[in-house]
Amino acid sequence: MKKIICFFLLFPVFSLAQELNAVVVVNYEKLATEDKERLQNFQQQVQDYLNNTKFTGQTWEGDKIDCAFNIFFTASDGQTKYSAQVVITSQRPVEGTQKSSLMLNILDNTWSFRYEKNQSMYFNQTDFDPLLSFLDYYAYIIIGFDMDSYYPLGGTDYFSKALDITVRGSSSAYSDGWQLNSSSFNKRALVENLLNAKYQQFRQDFFDYHYNGLDLFSNKATRQQAINNIIKLISNLAEVRDKLDMRSVLLKVFFDAKAGEIVEYLKNYPDKKIFETLKKIDPPHISKYDEALGLN
Repeated sequence: MKKIICFFLLFPVFSLAQELNAVVVVNYEKLATEDKERLQNFQQQVQDYLNNTKFTGQTWEGDKIDCAFNIFFTASDGQTKYSAQVVITSQRPVEGTQKSSLMLNILDNTWSFRYEKNQSMYFNQTDFDPLLSFLDYYAYIIIGFDMDSYYPLGGTDYFSKALDITVRGSSSAYSDGWQLNSSSFNKRALVENLLNAKYQQFRQDFFDYHYNGLDLFSNKATRQQAINNIIKLISNLAEVRDKLDMRSVLLKVFFDAKAGEIVEYLKNYPDKKIFETLKKIDPPHISKYDEALGLN
């Protein structure tokens, strides 16, 4: 179902629906027994926070966004400070089918925070909290990508909110992971790419890829139009290859989620040169494109 957001300025709203349908899975294997006991309710608290918080402040009609947070604890100070790695994924239904499209598949290696057993979790858009602001950041990223797939540049407000979090985080005592750096994935770099004018055409093509591409593919009458819009995204990236940093975090996030999907939708496309183009603009997934070319 296409999503509709109603703004307070236009419509009086008395109850707001939550946006996320999140599943949280936690791995404590690297922690001591005492740490595991202190964290016994952590998984449920985080899941409840993600699913019960109204992140947009607007009505959310239609399907909630299916997403998952797989949290792997890596260290503890034996008291209240923890470090973890997180895999964040989200999906979007494809119109006219029972399929879903993978929107995000991010590995974030840098999350440090404090947590006391059964501590309260309240949504606060003003103060930076290393635990909750991390969850808020990814909630906005998930919502923003989802909205970009239904409306041209529809996620801009949510990417801006995510950027605000990175700015606050970069000046906090937990700045690692929030400041710009040259790592393959960086939270600040992702939102700066998303809001950079150089990537606005890509975001427009991202909308067409989903709304006028995947969503039309199952209908034979509109399948060629769908294919054309999938191809358009690839062709436009190839045209501006020299102007964009093809190692950008945004393009990495896109192709980490979409490389396999692109191959699946274009496997019967007659001009196999499209996969040679993909090899040039997305070298990390070259094996997928070689397989599509019958080279593996």
